[in-house]
Amino acid sequence: QVDRYLYHMRLSDDVLLDVMARFQAEMVKGLGRDTNPTATVKMLPSFVRSLPDGSEKGDFLAVDLGGSQFRAHQVKVFDDGKQSSQLESKFYPTPKEVIQGNGAELFDYVADCLLDFMETKNLKHKKLPLGFTFSFPCKQNKLEEGVLLAWTKHFKVRGVQDTDVVSSLRKALQKHKASFIPAGDVNVLALVNDTVGTMMTCGYDDQRCEVGLIIGTGTNACYMEEMRHIDLVEGDEGRMCINTEWGAFGDDGALDDLRTEFDRELDLGSLNPGKQLFEKMISSLYLGELVRLILLKMTKEGLLFNGKVSTALLTKGKIEMKHVSAMEKYKEGLSNTKEILTELNLFPSEEDCIAVQHVCTIVSFRSANLCAAALAAILTRLRENKKLLRMRTTVGIDGGLYKTHPQYAKRLHKVVRRLVPNCDVRFLLSVSGSGKGAAMVTAVAYRLAAQRKQIDAALAPFLLSLETLREVKNKMRTELEYGLKRETQASATVKMLPTYVCGTPDGTEKGKFLALDLGGTNFRVLLVKIRSGRRRSVQMYNKIFAIPLEIMQGTGEELFDHIVQCIADFLEYMGIKGARLPLGFTFSFPCRQASIDKGTLVGWTKGFKATDCEGEDVVDMLREAIRRRNEFDLDIVAVVNDTVGTMMTCGYEDPNCEIGLIAGTGSNVCYMEDMKNIEIVEGNEGKMCINTEWGGFGDNGCIDNIRTKYDKEVDEGSLNPGKQRYEKMTSGMYLGEIVRQILIDLTKQGLLFRGQISESLRKRGIFETKFLSQIERWLIWLSSLMTLGVSTCEDSIIVKEVCGAVSKRAAQLCGAGLAAIVEKKRENQGVEHLQITVGVDGTLYKLHPHFSRVLRETVKELAPQCDVTFMLSEDGSGKGAALITAVAKRLHNVGQ
Repeated sequence: QVDRYLYHMRLSDDVLLDVMARFQAEMVKGLGRDTNPTATVKMLPSFVRSLPDGSEKGDFLAVDLGGSQFRAHQVKVFDDGKQSSQLESKFYPTPKEVIQGNGAELFDYVADCLLDFMETKNLKHKKLPLGFTFSFPCKQNKLEEGVLLAWTKHFKVRGVQDTDVVSSLRKALQKHKASFIPAGDVNVLALVNDTVGTMMTCGYDDQRCEVGLIIGTGTNACYMEEMRHIDLVEGDEGRMCINTEWGAFGDDGALDDLRTEFDRELDLGSLNPGKQLFEKMISSLYLGELVRLILLKMTKEGLLFNGKVSTALLTKGKIEMKHVSAMEKYKEGLSNTKEILTELNLFPSEEDCIAVQHVCTIVSFRSANLCAAALAAILTRLRENKKLLRMRTTVGIDGGLYKTHPQYAKRLHKVVRRLVPNCDVRFLLSVSGSGKGAAMVTAVAYRLAAQRKQIDAALAPFLLSLETLREVKNKMRTELEYGLKRETQASATVKMLPTYVCGTPDGTEKGKFLALDLGGTNFRVLLVKIRSGRRRSVQMYNKIFAIPLEIMQGTGEELFDHIVQCIADFLEYMGIKGARLPLGFTFSFPCRQASIDKGTLVGWTKGFKATDCEGEDVVDMLREAIRRRNEFDLDIVAVVNDTVGTMMTCGYEDPNCEIGLIAGTGSNVCYMEDMKNIEIVEGNEGKMCINTEWGGFGDNGCIDNIRTKYDKEVDEGSLNPGKQRYEKMTSGMYLGEIVRQILIDLTKQGLLFRGQISESLRKRGIFETKFLSQIERWLIWLSSLMTLGVSTCEDSIIVKEVCGAVSKRAAQLCGAGLAAIVEKKRENQGVEHLQITVGVDGTLYKLHPHFSRVLRETVKELAPQCDVTFMLSEDGSGKGAALITAVAKRLHNVGQ
């Protein structure tokens, strides 16, 4: 009979899955900037960005306003490796005249209670950080600020809505300045919702805890949301706790099909009709009243108590949640029911007791079902955010209904697990969540503030002012001039090597050319077909060969024999072994050239260490290796630097391109210099491409003022200590290693990875430069960081910040050097404004999400009279080598 009567309160799993989907839609609406104003579930950002990590320590105060009593707490957090804490509390009543009076009286009362507590605990003259638990919906713009949106839970204090409650508390504390010295300048570090406090308290004990749930007088949930989904807060890095304020779910009519006549009657008689409808269906504040309304109607219809309506049944609030819980107890339930109903002058029969007990069960079961559906929506969102098929997580939980009702917790757990079978959920009961939680939020804020200072100090040397960058530009300009002058060239750090490339493509180049490309761990052989005229085009065929480490660091003869072996394989593969084709050899290492086909290796870079090569002509070494093999012959026309190849490739498309830049594994620039300025080469007519080899800039100590201790560590651990210092600050080969050194330092300071240096992080070279791009793009960051032993979201944010600082400095330094080059070009041409194109290649420039932008901005800032266009090179080292060979052939033929 009762089942038939309360049929609409019994919810099937299909209905609950539908409620779950509706709640998910409301969450999305609440997170969106445009949809939030009309959303019922407000999804309020709490500005709590981090969960406890176990390293928190210190003494903290907390005050807790929002329940039937006001509480003051002192929380001691011990850094003893056991994550232990000690809580001391004092409870104060919340008189009706205070919770329904005016704002000044309320906050004066809070300040009085806090003063009394501090006197009791002998804390009056200590200045301790304070966390303020304020369990009402607030809009926060920062952690220590909150504007009250609306009162709930019978609070109706005038003049507080739409004001900052932290400011009001500070003002009240200020009044006590004379008698209470610290209070006048009290450090209110955090405003916390009780739900967030619950999550933080449980998060201290279980670091999987990322959801907080209150189910008591009121009800609410919070969880850690990805910043990229929170439109209401700037930034997309890391996570932030969202206070859902789910009590208002359904205020727009979304649950009208599930609300019964009893829900409507209860709502009409409440202090806030039409609001907090979901809360009115599930929180303990309303469940007793719901039971009373059902029993009253059943009695009036003669279904209970022989149709006799007592005064108790007519009196609002006469049946409370404690009665409902007592009546539902497993063994004593029936006797409790009889006793309670008798006290209410209802004189029940045994059938009446069974029926009333059943009513209580259906009402509380519906509450647990609806709560489970909304919680399941949050858990599903968390799992989808993490892109997991199955997720383990913990829900921190508090509230009288959950704690004291005999069946509620079991029902809630069971339904949640049924609705989200792919989530392994642990429910962890909070101990004093609202008080200890506020202290934990404050402790975390305190820890983060201290960490922020240390991290800022570590990264400060990487922040270069405009003045410093101008200084770098001017020093680079000085070094460029030293490299061009006969008397200073020998001691110059920027070698300014003549390439004997005296022209750029004019479009008449044609023919078949071979190109070799040696400059990294891979070696390429290419066949390039160039067409001129209206059908102007470049076709390329290439094959890539690996260079093993033992060859890179073996003898010169072994290295060049390996290269010739690769050429032989390619010629056979292409079927051109008998043809004597002109060849351009891209050799991306510092060479001193006496002509276009003679290049003496100045010194190895990029990890190469082959013996008997430095000081030798690499073209001769290649010719000798070809003779040793005695299988084919080649016309070696040009030895080419990849930077020059990059300029030539872009020059084929844009005649205005007279600068080439490599920003990848290595870093270098070339440009077309007026012959009259190149003292180390005879002749004053025309131009010649100068390979600056700017990686050696600073080897004389001129930029020591901007080198950090991390740069010095990387340099000392490299294959060529004291050399290529500028390259070690700007090129991809070294940036990952700089980042690794910083991460180790921060870990030693206890700021990362819980102070544990993983084995992989100890390995030199483990932090590849591609990591910088991936982390900065925030792509697959989890898999990258798992390799390094990153344990928390906060760790990954710090790693990203370190990567950002190192790569930004690299781009700025590169931009400062390039600004010196374009300014020199402008002065060479004697113009007020210069328009010029820079051909660029290199993975750092191409793949890093910010490097190219920062580089361009720096050049624009430091060389404002130059309009610089950046053009991405398409295979400068391969196509470029063939084009240089073609141009050299054309100029040779013209000369003849």
